[in-house]
Amino acid sequence: MEKYINPPKEQWKELLSRPVMDDSELFPIIQKIIQNVRNNGDKSLKEYALKFDNVELEQLLVTDDEFNEALLNIDTDLKMAIQQAAANIEKFHTEQLPRTIRIETMPGVECWQKSVPIQKVGLYIPGGTAPLFSTVLMLAIPARVAQCPEIVLCSPSDKDGKIHKAILFAARLCGINQIYKVGGAQAIAAMAYGTETIPKVDKIFGPGNQYVTAAKQWISSLGIAIDMPAGPSEVMVVVDETTPAPFAAADLLSQAEHGTDSQVMLLSNSVNKLEEIEKEVEQQLETLPRKEIASKALANSRFICLENFEQSIRFMNEYAPEHLILLVKEPKRFADRVTQAGSVFIGYYTPESAGDYASGTNHTLPTNGFARAYSGVNMDSFMKKITFQQISPQGLKNIGKTIEIMAENEQLLAHKNAVTIRLQELNTNDKK
Repeated sequence: MEKYINPPKEQWKELLSRPVMDDSELFPIIQKIIQNVRNNGDKSLKEYALKFDNVELEQLLVTDDEFNEALLNIDTDLKMAIQQAAANIEKFHTEQLPRTIRIETMPGVECWQKSVPIQKVGLYIPGGTAPLFSTVLMLAIPARVAQCPEIVLCSPSDKDGKIHKAILFAARLCGINQIYKVGGAQAIAAMAYGTETIPKVDKIFGPGNQYVTAAKQWISSLGIAIDMPAGPSEVMVVVDETTPAPFAAADLLSQAEHGTDSQVMLLSNSVNKLEEIEKEVEQQLETLPRKEIASKALANSRFICLENFEQSIRFMNEYAPEHLILLVKEPKRFADRVTQAGSVFIGYYTPESAGDYASGTNHTLPTNGFARAYSGVNMDSFMKKITFQQISPQGLKNIGKTIEIMAENEQLLAHKNAVTIRLQELNTNDKK
């Protein structure tokens, strides 16, 4: 952990930077995988399962028997927890459903906009060191609420050819039946282009390792829609002299244990509190099963003390964190000034893990500073907005001259004529 006490503004650019990932060696590998899947379909997917997951798959689609086995063997307490989280997530996302907007902009000119679901969506769920069944809820529930007609899910199997039972339970709870035992960049390629078994989708969602991330970036550059640019997970925790140090330390470590490339940032107005939290982090770290992962992530962490409130606000927004936790005496004072963050957690008793699992908000969020321009996954992510307009004969008379003048001045006479010939017909009919 690196500590900075009242760093000059000239140093801010360095402090606001993320760990630099060199993807130059990844993309040739990714391109080869994507091309192989496009050319060879299911055969290549089975070959990659053997190569990367050490499993020989007879079929890619999860069967009803595998679903039933997972449902029978899942722990009852975990089942109830997933059901409670699902209910909260559905409540919050249902409230986001857009309404149809209809307005008469001038007499006889009616415009409206309605939202329609994306027809085919693909969900990627990591299944490695931490099988993210919670991400199934975060992606599948809004897709279902949006009424997307076809939802496809890909997740890698274990060495026995099985997908984690909690992932299967969560998927079935969300009404998903198309689940395929495919992981990594090859899963992204399969959903992007389709194979004999896996259908091509219109948009791909979900987190993953550096290969999955690179594959999403690559297909996005080729015009295939993805949820958002992604990078390593991150958190900024804002504290003051009143913050309970164990709370802050636990929040920092909860993000650090995600992966070795995660970044955690502590922003304080008190040097003493900063040092107190640092000691607490070291103590809690020793108790974690993922201690080694968290320790490497902490190497990318920064503990920063800025005594001036306005400077703290500016630094916080310039960083644009994926997760922003306000563990301060007057959190609303900070919250009211937040303009750039993926998701904000307010007060002593709102840990970031609540949003990760069960409060109702979505945990699929923009990282790497993309919160400056991107939102986290929400109902709009699964829908398209289509505009409509209908103009009556009188409406065209009312607006026609405006269109003609603008089209003529842009030297687009066919545009003008499309109005003029209609107006001429209307005038002729009026004289009859």
